[in-house]
Amino acid sequence: MRMGVPAQATCVLVFGGSLGARSINMAAVEAFAGAPFHVLHVSGRRDHAELAARGLPADYDLRAYLPLADFTDALGAADLVVARSGGSVFEIAAHGLPAVLIPYPHAAADHQSTNARWMADAGAALVIADSELSGARLGGEVAALLADRRRLEAMGSASAGLARPRAAGEIAAELLEAGSS
Repeated sequence: MRMGVPAQATCVLVFGGSLGARSINMAAVEAFAGAPFHVLHVSGRRDHAELAARGLPADYDLRAYLPLADFTDALGAADLVVARSGGSVFEIAAHGLPAVLIPYPHAAADHQSTNARWMADAGAALVIADSELSGARLGGEVAALLADRRRLEAMGSASAGLARPRAAGEIAAELLEAGSS
């Protein structure tokens, strides 16, 4: 058991960044309350009280915030991630997870759309525009992915292929080499 998720349970991890993402929060609760899988939803503090007041079922684990160590465990418990596509795409890739990404439409230089396309082009993610997000759309996409284990595994492998676990060391070595020239 990891993060309260039984080892054999399918788990969808939902998060929208440090403040949360209202559109993702609302769509996820609509789509997944009563779903046949475990949901670990990190809502951010802004929407947490409103979502908690909805009386979600026991297998819908709603949390306002996770410390870094717990977030790492949450990624380890997840079979699929639903999230924004900021810097967290690199954490998703490092854990080799498939994702449904909803880029924040007002991000600087539209970098979240760029990140989402990077993962989608590699076969690691599906992308839903924030303006097209609804509980029905999100629920349908997630249900289709979870029903197709082969596709989900292929997306996870593609995600893992994007990870660069030695990037910091490689950059440091290049900087040291450049500095000694």
